[in-house]
Amino acid sequence: MSDPLIGIIGFVAALILIAFRVPIAVALGVVGAIGFGAINGFGVVGFVLGSGVFEAIFPYTLSVIPLFLLMGVAASRSGLSTDLFGAANAVVGRFRGGLAIATIGACAGFGAICGSSMATVATMGRVALPEMRAAGYDDRLSTASIAAAGTLGVLIPPSILLVIYGLLTEQSIGKLFSAAILPGVLSTVLYSLAVVAQVRLNPKLAGPLSSRTKLLSTGSQRRALPVVMLFIVVIGGIQVGIFSPTEAAAVGAGGAILIAVFRRALTKSVIGMIARETVEMTGVIFFIMIGAALFNVFLETTGLPQFLVKSIEGASLNPLLVLLCVLAFYVVLGCFMDALSMILLTIPFVFPVILTLGYDPIWFGVIIVTVAELGLITPPIGMNLFIIQGVAGDLPSHTVMRGILPFIIADIIRLAILVAAPQIVLWLPSYL
Repeated sequence: MSDPLIGIIGFVAALILIAFRVPIAVALGVVGAIGFGAINGFGVVGFVLGSGVFEAIFPYTLSVIPLFLLMGVAASRSGLSTDLFGAANAVVGRFRGGLAIATIGACAGFGAICGSSMATVATMGRVALPEMRAAGYDDRLSTASIAAAGTLGVLIPPSILLVIYGLLTEQSIGKLFSAAILPGVLSTVLYSLAVVAQVRLNPKLAGPLSSRTKLLSTGSQRRALPVVMLFIVVIGGIQVGIFSPTEAAAVGAGGAILIAVFRRALTKSVIGMIARETVEMTGVIFFIMIGAALFNVFLETTGLPQFLVKSIEGASLNPLLVLLCVLAFYVVLGCFMDALSMILLTIPFVFPVILTLGYDPIWFGVIIVTVAELGLITPPIGMNLFIIQGVAGDLPSHTVMRGILPFIIADIIRLAILVAAPQIVLWLPSYL
C-alpha cells in the first residue's frame, strides 16, 4: 500500500471518528499517531508525541489567540453589545425590519472586537432577541438574523480563524485582516438586503417599532464610540506598522478591560468570569491545534500534499474548476464540522494545491473563512443554529432552519462575488 493512499485512509478515518462524536483533537491526534507509526514504526511514535505537542503550542506568535479572546470576552462583559445594538437601532430601527438590520449591524461591530462567531451569537442573542420579540417579530426572522449575523465575528478582523490560517500558512496576519474588511462590509449589506427582501415578501415577519426600542436607542451612539475607537487603534495600528499583531492584541485586551473599568462593570465576579472564559476557550483551541499538529506530521510523512499537487499538474485541470471543487468540498464538510476543525484538518494538503494553481494565498484565506461562515449556519449541525436555539429557550429547531435559508443564499451570492472579483479582497492590502 502506497504512502499517499495511507494518507487518504487516515483522512477518511478522522472524518469517521468525528462523525461518531469523538472530540476533534482526539480524533486527529489518534489517527496521526497510529498512521505515523504504521509508516515509520511505532518505536518512534513516542518521540513524535513528545516533540509534536511542544512544537504545536510553543511559538510566540500563538499568544495572539488568548489576547484577542480576552479582548472579546472583556468587551462582552462591559455592556458594549447593548450599546452597539442601540446605536444601530437608532439609525435603522424606524424602518420595517429595522430591528433585524440593527442586529446585523451590531453583530458586525461586536465581531470587530470579539473575533468569535459563537460568542457574538450568544451575546447579541441575549440583547436583540428579547427586543425583537417584544416588537412582534416572527421567531424565524429574529433568530435566523442573529445566527447569520453572528458569522461576521469570524470574518471581520480581528478574526481568530484568520489568525490561525495565517499561522498555518505563514501569511501576514495584518494583510489578512485588511483583506477581510471589504468582504465583511459586503456581508453586512447582503444580510441586510436579505432581511429587506423577506419583509417585503411577508410584512408579518416584522412588527411595528415599539416605544421600548426607541428608549433603547437613546444615547447609545455616544456609548458605542469606544468600540469604534478600539477597532481603529487595534486594526489601524497593525496596518501602519505601530504594532505587531501580538502587540495589537495586547493593546486591544487592555483597552477592553479599561472600558469595563470606566463603566464600573469589572467586579470581582466579572473578573473571574472573564478569566475563566478566556482560559477555557484558549484551552479548547490549543488542544485542537495539538491534535492537528500530530495529524499534519502524519500527512507530511505520507506525501499526500505533494501527491495531490503532482496529480493536478499532470492532469492540466482548469484552475477555476479545481477551485470550485475545493469550495464545494468545504461547503459539504462545513455541514458536519466546526470551522476551526475544518481549517486545521484540511489546510495542510489543500493549501499547496491552491498555490500550485496560482491563486493568491491572502485571497484564499478570506474565501476559506467565508465558506467556514456558511458552514456555521448550514443544517444539520451549524453551530450558530444550536447556540441561538439555546438562547431562545424552547424554540423548535425547524423554526430557525426555515428562517436561515435567505441568509444562506446571501452567503452563496457573496462567495460568487468574491470568486469572480478577487480585487474586492486584494485591493485594500495592496493599497495599504
